[in-house]
Amino acid sequence: MPRDYPRKLRVAAELQRVLNVLLSNEIKDPRLVGVTISAVDLSGDISTAKVAFSTLRPDEDVDPVIAALKKAGGFLRSRAGQMLSMRRVPELRFEQDHGPRQGIELTRLIDEAVAKDRDASESGDDPAP
Repeated sequence: MPRDYPRKLRVAAELQRVLNVLLSNEIKDPRLVGVTISAVDLSGDISTAKVAFSTLRPDEDVDPVIAALKKAGGFLRSRAGQMLSMRRVPELRFEQDHGPRQGIELTRLIDEAVAKDRDASESGDDPAP
């Protein structure tokens, strides 16, 4: 298992914070409204950053969001370097964070199971294990 070094973790946390600030304050693209950076995972040499994002509406099409993030990538990278005083800023690679969508699906499945058990108990049947 690879070891995470303190500097790598600090840079990832600061990069996530700065990217969120930039998205909310300096990027005016309407496709990026409600987009949040949920995680940043840096390569061992800090040359590449996998940037996971989530949206307010997890069921929406993310292709326009990814296109907008890629288009703004150079600006985000440049401004992040200025704000973090880094000479070499990692290359940003954007990917969707599926956590919120999975959470919504899990909640839906739990609600269905609870409703099914409630219906079975009201009708006097034993719920299936």
